Amino acid sequence: MSIAESTLSLAIEVAGILKQAGVDPLLIGAAALAAHGYPRSTEDVDFAVAIPPAQLSTLARQVPGTAEYSEPDGNDPLGGVLTTMRDGGKVQIVNFLNPPSGGFPRLVQEALSRSSADAVGAKLVTLEDLILFKAYAGGRKSRSDVAELLVRTKPDMEFLKSLARQYRLESELTFVLDGLG
Repeated sequence: MSIAESTLSLAIEVAGILKQAGVDPLLIGAAALAAHGYPRSTEDVDFAVAIPPAQLSTLARQVPGTAEYSEPDGNDPLGGVLTTMRDGGKVQIVNFLNPPSGGFPRLVQEALSRSSADAVGAKLVTLEDLILFKAYAGGRKSRSDVAELLVRTKPDMEFLKSLARQYRLESELTFVLDGLG
């Protein structure tokens, strides 16, 4: 089995475990980029969730393969990251709920409600929401992904700008838009 096949198999299995635990996973990251027309190499599949960190810690004992759980601290906007690996495949569950600092659970919850497509057993983030997740992540690579998505795809720009205002991500989106000049 290739690493890509192993990653896909692991992602489907992890999504099933999340659903059994009552958690709706949202496909984000490079796999979602590819689904929206911007394929780039990746070594993993990323799911976004918004659950109490203790629940993510519990899931670390339920996922297949070798699991590593990175606990959040009070200053971290993320509520932990759970990484599981098996046969060269890698899946990350990124938790956007961290009660001490708040995190960004609203983006995950509302993105789940706007999603109408499924991929690897999870909801596929919409194009506009994917752009916002990348804008929220910040950093050079994420900004580059946003720029590529804006150039290669046709997001609803008015809707995207409206969402960016609602989530207070206007400056992050404007930074990339200004760079496209």
